[in-house]
Amino acid sequence: MINRAQLKKRSATLIGSARPSVILVALAYTALAFLMYLLSTRLMGLNFTQADMQRYMQLISEGNLDYAMALMEDMVPPASSIAIDILMDAVLSIVGAGFILFLLNTIRSTGACFGNLLDGFGFFFKIILLSILEYIFIFLWSLLFFFPGFIAAYRYRMAIYLLVDDPSRSPLECIRLSKEMMKGHKWELFVLDLSFIGWNLLTMLPVIGYAVQIWTVPYIRMTWALYYEKLSGRDIDAAQSGAVPPPWEFQ
Repeated sequence: MINRAQLKKRSATLIGSARPSVILVALAYTALAFLMYLLSTRLMGLNFTQADMQRYMQLISEGNLDYAMALMEDMVPPASSIAIDILMDAVLSIVGAGFILFLLNTIRSTGACFGNLLDGFGFFFKIILLSILEYIFIFLWSLLFFFPGFIAAYRYRMAIYLLVDDPSRSPLECIRLSKEMMKGHKWELFVLDLSFIGWNLLTMLPVIGYAVQIWTVPYIRMTWALYYEKLSGRDIDAAQSGAVPPPWEFQ
């Protein structure tokens, strides 16, 4: 069992002492994510006015479904906007993988830098393919009701860390290794996530929420990275305790 309090305390310590500043790198990542969100909202928003909606409802009530559908098609974002939105999601996933690499480099004192945010572009295809495969697998499990899909999401949580840690691995191999790593740990990680509920609620507050995220993004992400280190057997604390590393430990 992993001590959550110690893990979170170490996360706060690393954020306060590491150079370059974890908060500044996280701020750059968060700013990009926020910009992508604003652009996505603009691109994917329905293009209609109140008069258009009134006209649409009138057509529905009159039974003119063909005209109503034609009007709705005019409101839907064009294919070009959808394509740009998908591309932005892909870029954000790649930069997110780079942020994970930065956190792991910070923990291991192995050359962490702002440039890590762009390192994911060196294996961007695998990152995108992994995201697609995870989505498909979780969706298929979700067809068996909510809980199988929810459990599957935790089963594959370490896949992106495994890929970032060793880009030579295939996405399917990372998914398989993640399943092995998370055996007996899914509930533990779920409880760790629940322990951040107070911070997550604060981020929902108007205006103040944006300021809170300056701390919560690096704090929560660093804690997750430290959790991965514990599971992978690389963590310094685990080595000093004489614990036997798991079979998926990297050499």
